[in-house]
Amino acid sequence: MGFFDFFTEEIAIDLGTANTLVIHNDKVVVDSPSIVARDIMTGKIIAAGKEAAMMQGKTHENIKTIRPLKDGVIADFDASEKMISMFIKDIPALKKKIFAPALRMVICIPSGITEVEMRAVKESAERVNGKEVYLIHEPMAAAIGIGVDIMQPKGNMIVDIGGGTTEIAVIALGGIVCDKSVKIAGDVFTNDIIYYMRTQHNLYVGERTAEKIKIQIGAATEDLELPPEEMNVQGRDLLTGKPKQVQISYREMAKALDKSILRIEDAVMETLSQTPPELAADIYNTGIYLAGGGSMLRGLDKRLSQKTDLPVYIAEDPLRAVVRGTGITLKNLNRYKSVLIK
Repeated sequence: MGFFDFFTEEIAIDLGTANTLVIHNDKVVVDSPSIVARDIMTGKIIAAGKEAAMMQGKTHENIKTIRPLKDGVIADFDASEKMISMFIKDIPALKKKIFAPALRMVICIPSGITEVEMRAVKESAERVNGKEVYLIHEPMAAAIGIGVDIMQPKGNMIVDIGGGTTEIAVIALGGIVCDKSVKIAGDVFTNDIIYYMRTQHNLYVGERTAEKIKIQIGAATEDLELPPEEMNVQGRDLLTGKPKQVQISYREMAKALDKSILRIEDAVMETLSQTPPELAADIYNTGIYLAGGGSMLRGLDKRLSQKTDLPVYIAEDPLRAVVRGTGITLKNLNRYKSVLIK
């Protein structure tokens, strides 16, 4: 292995519906939206990541923005492959190399994924020069990233709210005991806001604007301790067709998102109800850990806590918890052998 190792680079990838993150040498070197722009005439991918995200919703007929991942699963194989390879080529340390190095990769995938979808991820990775490709389930990676010792005979509950899926899992002894993957997450929240603005304000807003609203004033409950200020939103008036601006508050967002959050609550309750009693006893003491971008929704922790009567903790830097965990497994491949899917 010695000689081959010299040419091998190790990278950890969190291939997300909304954002893709890559760790190389213990540093997050790529943190970009999972989106590419394709030139329709030539079929070439002209931009990926942040650059393509700027184009979203503003394209003419010769350019199309594509989100290659839907609900945490590769929907557009070609685009996702190009996106991964563009991100890998962007890594500063790999740019200097004369040869494209062989890659040892750990990639995380949603827990509700099928065999076929798993192979798609693997093949994508092998096409971009991945010589050893390992996969890890998202809630596992999140747990490791949060800092939970997953090998202990103790139950821990992780709720990872990403862009495409919400992953809920109870983990013990380095394995997933019971899990649930629901397709209600950040993207659905964004669409809820678009729908709310249309029905309540007759204002048509785009995806990027809706996401901005979600981040700035999104809330899961109407009684927040530190409420955000009201926000001005611009869009197209559906009655007159003119551009217009309305002012909205976090209370409206709590109403808009209520149904989707209820469904996440239900999924958490269902997972708790399937947990073996010994592990349920552990969870009573350890509580629930939240990770993923969706966990940053104001008041969500409080709301889940009231629903489950358990303490709820948000991971530090929840957006990067999963990729951090993926990076840790990459460094200690032998310790986490049992967690990885070859």
